[in-house]
Amino acid sequence: MRRLAVCVGFMNEAYRRQIDRTAADSGFSAVYFDTEAALEKEIDRFEVVFGHPAPALLRKAEKLRWLCSDFAGVEKYLDDSVWPHPDCLLSNGSGAYGPTISEHIIMVLLMLLRRMPEYLDGLSRREWPYFAPIRSIVGSHVVMLGTGDIGSHTARRLKALGAKVTGVCRSGRSDEPAFDAVLPVSALDEVLPIADALVMALPATPGTANILSRSRIALLPPRAYVVNVGRGGAIDQDALVEALGAGRLAGAALDVMTPEPLPGGHPLWSCPNTILTPHVSGNMSLGLTCNLDVDMFCGDLARYAAGELPVHLVDRQKGY
Repeated sequence: MRRLAVCVGFMNEAYRRQIDRTAADSGFSAVYFDTEAALEKEIDRFEVVFGHPAPALLRKAEKLRWLCSDFAGVEKYLDDSVWPHPDCLLSNGSGAYGPTISEHIIMVLLMLLRRMPEYLDGLSRREWPYFAPIRSIVGSHVVMLGTGDIGSHTARRLKALGAKVTGVCRSGRSDEPAFDAVLPVSALDEVLPIADALVMALPATPGTANILSRSRIALLPPRAYVVNVGRGGAIDQDALVEALGAGRLAGAALDVMTPEPLPGGHPLWSCPNTILTPHVSGNMSLGLTCNLDVDMFCGDLARYAAGELPVHLVDRQKGY
């Protein structure tokens, strides 16, 4: 019997039964671990691991042929040196996070448009403020940098609320009909000056590092908001702080930043009209995310057992 290790923090009995059924049908025996320390003692026994073990632990997995990360971000696994064998497969949880992260994006964007940071500041002092005008998603032009699962889910919700949505990605193509247009990254500079909001949902790759550079921040109009749910390294953070402080941007909502956790004295804490959240737009706090993650793993496990590649396979050279 082939062996499968499961080490994810959201496991429950229903998920165990679902995985056990799929494993049995696929010729696998599943073993569950509550902690990474427990997994470390036996990781060399398993052909497949479902979870996100530390790279140092992964090197000990002598029989490993496939790691299915329950997380979408897999940058810590891109270095060939972390793998016990060069032909090991890597897949991720991209596809499970679209609903929860897109809802987070809509939440913070509405908060910015309706001036909630200003209201919360006044109410914290027990004042009774009134701010006008406020702005609406209706008629806004949102540039969505990243058109994958998260970008597509967000585009659908924005479109339903009356926004125009322009997607920007490497290929300049997307099958998602909610995008009014999809452009290649080479056209990003052309759309930034006409954006009411720039939403960033990018993985951490060499090509996305500092993609919102100082020069590109300067292209955004003063009415624009920046929302980032991808990785903090995609933004020139110092330049963003300067632009927010000088009023050259209307505000920002950052769920990711550099470093994390953000030090107490960091200038981002005091930027005007800025919403900071501690990397919580995704995670496993929404039950639907966990359901989707297990469904995706079970589907890919059946394919893997049949000699097929996982649907959610990651190209370690590209980083996604």
